[in-house]
Amino acid sequence: MTTLQDQLSATLFQTKQLPVSRAWLSTFLTTSTSNRQIPLPALTQTALFRILNSDIRETLSTINPTSLLPRNITDPNTKETRLQGPIPLQVLDIEDIGSSLWSQVEAIERVERGEAVRGREIVRTVNVEGREEGLNGNNNGSGGNATGGPHRLTFQDAAGNRVVGIELHRIKEIGIGKLSIGAKVVVGNAVVARGVVLLTPDCARVLGGKIEAMDRVWKEGRKMRLKARVEEMESGELGINRNRNGDPMEE
Repeated sequence: MTTLQDQLSATLFQTKQLPVSRAWLSTFLTTSTSNRQIPLPALTQTALFRILNSDIRETLSTINPTSLLPRNITDPNTKETRLQGPIPLQVLDIEDIGSSLWSQVEAIERVERGEAVRGREIVRTVNVEGREEGLNGNNNGSGGNATGGPHRLTFQDAAGNRVVGIELHRIKEIGIGKLSIGAKVVVGNAVVARGVVLLTPDCARVLGGKIEAMDRVWKEGRKMRLKARVEEMESGELGINRNRNGDPMEE
């Protein structure tokens, strides 16, 4: 006889490609259905919400190797291979590699000052129910901090393995200010080149979600990380000039 746990597991895999851990499902059902009966659709939505907002290392199964990243996926010596999947991943980091580091710092500082950019115009913004809006009432999304990409993402699978992915073609759900840290992305039939997953709308399905604590730490430290990288790059450029000229660079 098919149990409620079996039904829920099958539904989550068939609709979202999430191989949920039986241990996690058992605990979830125990706490969610005690002394009451909940329809399967409602139970599925509740389970999905919790999975999307939790660490997949705790919620998803690692029994089937096809739902995990191959061990040699990050090998830079492999010119090209294909990642079959579907493999559920969570986002650990996201970078806009299409914009300069300093322009991203400036965008953060505009938001800190309560400003946002619309076209060439700088407008004042106010916080309305957790959203940043211009004074004329037009919602500008992430307060002027959304960026256009392409983006570089660091992913993690249910076993803790990591890989880097880069947008080869624009994916509308991916963006700083759009995609939270801890968000879930299912990747399948993707090309991997020199250890990097090439992301396209056809091979990456964004499910969304967030790991609140990780997302908060990432946001709080982003400006500092960007500034550190700017300084790193400037130091590197100065070092190259010294080597080429044979003496220290003059200001």
